[in-house]
Amino acid sequence: MDFNLMPLWLAAALIVIGPTLLAMSGTVLVRRQFGLESLSTNNEVAGFTFATVGVLYAVLLGFAVIVVWERFRDVEDSVAHEAGAAATLYRLSDGIRGEPGPTLRNRVTAYLESAISQDWPALAEGNGSEATTRALADTYSAALTYAPADDREALLMQEILSQLNVLGSARRERVARSAGVVPGVLWPVLFGGAIITIGFTFFFGTKNLSAQTLMTGALSVLIFAALLVIVTVNRPFAGSVKVHPEALVQVLEDLGRARAPQ
Repeated sequence: MDFNLMPLWLAAALIVIGPTLLAMSGTVLVRRQFGLESLSTNNEVAGFTFATVGVLYAVLLGFAVIVVWERFRDVEDSVAHEAGAAATLYRLSDGIRGEPGPTLRNRVTAYLESAISQDWPALAEGNGSEATTRALADTYSAALTYAPADDREALLMQEILSQLNVLGSARRERVARSAGVVPGVLWPVLFGGAIITIGFTFFFGTKNLSAQTLMTGALSVLIFAALLVIVTVNRPFAGSVKVHPEALVQVLEDLGRARAPQ
């Protein structure tokens, strides 16, 4: 079951609401099964153990949330850098004399069109588009056909290659991050830790069962809401919460206006 492909409301229902209702029901069932007096004897020992387990899991959960969110923001920044590099390349190509200039501009435009129309759908599946890879290679080839004739053109070529490096690096980061940030081995730990942490609350005994049930529900909502954040932003190009190619679209529109006759 891929939660990334679900609407956000459905993923929230399955990850947060459903488990929270089960946790609250579990509190009531355990109370009925063992009774208040039996559970009350566990409060001291269970409280100490719960504090240890809770702290360990809170550190792990908080670290996972921070990591996936930072990676998500890094991908957004990378797309912005990619768009900036493409725009700069297009502008720099105006300083190239002869045929290499228009050729490079056309290749940059083709790369942007391919990235938007083909790379983004492929990234949602965790892969890059072969067509976009070829478009990037064609852009490099077009730049390398330019032979500087003087120092000014040599500096221009140096900056063009620098911007191409930024463009290629940003695209490689997009592809690398598309499959997800959280390692597969960590998912059982995150969800298993949530079950263990919440399960500990079943074995406390308080006189007010309603209050205990509500406290268990609040803890469950907090934990599973954090897990929902991790799940939805783990793959930055898939699902309801994802990185869009607006920066590239904006650059392509700006280049189109720049090419339009005045």
